Amino acid sequence: MSRRLVVLDVDSTLIENEVIELLAEVAGTRALVAEVTERAMRGELDFAQSLRERVATLSGVPVAAFDEVRAQVRVTSGVPELIAAVHAAGGKVCVVSGGFHEILDPLARELGLDDWRANRLEVENGLLTGRVDGPIIDSQAKADWLLTWAREGDFDIDATVAIGDGANDLKMMEVAALSIAFDAKPVVSAQADHSITTREMREAIALIGL
Repeated sequence: MSRRLVVLDVDSTLIENEVIELLAEVAGTRALVAEVTERAMRGELDFAQSLRERVATLSGVPVAAFDEVRAQVRVTSGVPELIAAVHAAGGKVCVVSGGFHEILDPLARELGLDDWRANRLEVENGLLTGRVDGPIIDSQAKADWLLTWAREGDFDIDATVAIGDGANDLKMMEVAALSIAFDAKPVVSAQADHSITTREMREAIALIGL
């Protein structure tokens, strides 16, 4: 079996949910946030701009909401099997997300991911400020992290795989040797090497060659 570096998107790929929409449910702004998310996924909005716009609606949400949201997150079917297959072949699985470390960190550890990166939400006095803390993980950052992990793990670029569903994943899918659109927006499916149209990540195992 071939050693691979597999990099996945998180929201609607690694997991079934869009985390910012779960947070927006607590804030009472889910309909607004879902509409902006959809436009960003289709590539109609700049991701960083759309993220700031959506996060702004979360101002005043208590950090206790993180526990509530984590409890609602569901891992996509087949993800543990994909991770196990990649690891069995001596490879690594990393994820890079336009979502948030506050929700991703415990899940990533539970799944045994090798590394992960996401955005952070600014907090003051136990409440979200409605701002992102630090640099935003946008499409370019996703591509950069794939290349960084390949270099750090001594993976040839020909051994890299990117899996995602939205326009924000296109740049990392371009730099990877193999790109897989997962239940993706048309703009993504049209540019990917392979397209999985079900919500079953096991299908990626054979496409990767494991």
